[in-house]
Amino acid sequence: MTLLPLLLAAYLLGSIPFAIVSSRLFGLADPRKYGSGNPGATNVLRSGNKAAALLTLIGDCAKGWLAVWASARLGFDATDAALAGLAAFLGHVFSIFLRFNGGKGVATALGVLAGINGWVALSALLVWLAVAFTTRYSSAAALSAAIVTPAAGFLLLGAQPAVAVLALIAALLIWRHASNIRKLLNGTEGKIGGSKA
Repeated sequence: MTLLPLLLAAYLLGSIPFAIVSSRLFGLADPRKYGSGNPGATNVLRSGNKAAALLTLIGDCAKGWLAVWASARLGFDATDAALAGLAAFLGHVFSIFLRFNGGKGVATALGVLAGINGWVALSALLVWLAVAFTTRYSSAAALSAAIVTPAAGFLLLGAQPAVAVLALIAALLIWRHASNIRKLLNGTEGKIGGSKA
């Protein structure tokens, strides 16, 4: 397999909207129609169904990890594997199955990080958990983790092309959270565990 088909396959994998799949499996409303309208685990949690939210989280994370892991198993180098992870992330954010709309990519990004380097992923996860438990704002936790990730990647991996991929994913995550940043500044951002109204 050459790089282009690999990236296309990774993009299609990333495009699978697990928030909608899990919501349908559990007989829930479309997550795009309540709460933040975001097809992601945090918004599915607003339905009150923790199992559906957990399935969404696992699925979104797994597709990012699988894109990187499978690329390495197929013999691609670390840079190409990281690009496959980026393609999966872009698939989640701009899903072809949702008319190029999608989630904000936090769980998928974590999966990509885990595929690239487990210590970088752990650093991002610890920052996310610390901020989430302190503030109960998922968006603030995601933004904090995004800011930390490129620095952690550089410290742990050095000046590798994969670190540039991490920086691009972080920048896209921050861009996808632009509306959340405004709500955080205005004091109107919903907290983790809030209702779907």
